[in-house]
Amino acid sequence: MTDALKRLSQEGVAIWLDDLSRSMITSGSLGELLDQQHVVGVTTNPSIFQKAISAGEGYEEQVADLAARRVTVEEAVRMITTSDVRDAADVLRPVYEATGGLDGRVSIEVDPRLAHNTRATVAEAKQLAWLVDRPNTFIKIPATRAGLPAITETIGRGISVNVTLIFSLERYREVMDAYQAGLEQAAAKGLDLSTIYSVASFFVSRVDTEIDKRLAAIGTEEATALRGKAAVANARLAYQAYEEAIGADRWQALSRSGANPQRPLWASTGVKDPAYPDTLYVTELVAPGTVNTMPGATLRATEDHGEIAGDTIRGTYERARADLDALEKVGVSYDEVVQLLEDEGVDKFETAWTGLLDSTKAELERLAGGED
Repeated sequence: MTDALKRLSQEGVAIWLDDLSRSMITSGSLGELLDQQHVVGVTTNPSIFQKAISAGEGYEEQVADLAARRVTVEEAVRMITTSDVRDAADVLRPVYEATGGLDGRVSIEVDPRLAHNTRATVAEAKQLAWLVDRPNTFIKIPATRAGLPAITETIGRGISVNVTLIFSLERYREVMDAYQAGLEQAAAKGLDLSTIYSVASFFVSRVDTEIDKRLAAIGTEEATALRGKAAVANARLAYQAYEEAIGADRWQALSRSGANPQRPLWASTGVKDPAYPDTLYVTELVAPGTVNTMPGATLRATEDHGEIAGDTIRGTYERARADLDALEKVGVSYDEVVQLLEDEGVDKFETAWTGLLDSTKAELERLAGGED
């Protein structure tokens, strides 16, 4: 076994786990990941909660209590999910304190059905921050068109944000702009900018999944040669955009006021195509000041046989741009793909949230004796 995870951390990549369940917390396995696998953060999403709560382990007593109180299903889901996030945040609190607030973070997402409603998203973000009531929480807001002003307002209120579902370079630049606008609002209110943090979750594997499908349909030799290149190229160019943003006068002024950079976070890093190395979206996206949130299988694969060969992003921008340009030449529209992925991402989380509501409702009714 290599110590690839340690090397990854030494290269400036924060290792987060893209998973959470109550059994992970109560069994101590989450704490073991912090102690032994260099994990310094946790991300959740509606799909993760649907899977965890549907499995049922560890939730019976709380669901029974909620049933006895005859709460609504939406209140029940929020009480259950915020309880898990609160307890996980307590487990990660030593990391938060040791890193001065940089890591030791747990993310929880606003109701995905609000993704196209700015006002409701801000209201939900405020409510979640209040419910969890832990300083090491990130509120996840999707990078939809309506999400951008919600990010600005939420940051402007001093609430730390994990911006999720970013697929396009253009949208990523808009996200960085929204974050800086929020910091400027916070500064105007006299808030301490050093206490506000953010990450921007740039999705990776789904880009290859969609583009590879289109390349296979085209079927030419030129198209086939581009398989498996788009996702890494896209993420590398996102890091270039990040470097440009933090080098600009606007950010430098905020930095002098104590602001923290909005770190790029590589999300959806589990490899979907078995033809590719299962650590592809880890080993090819190494650069300082980034976060990689991995599903458990990817974390274990990286620990077992990941080859961390230093920075694999800086110095690759010209080749990455050429790879994306080549897609257009063979007939794959980048703009069409990234918009589709954003729309599908919101839809998938809405579906997972609806499934979570349905399964929780069934449990509430069962434990309440089936009465209304």
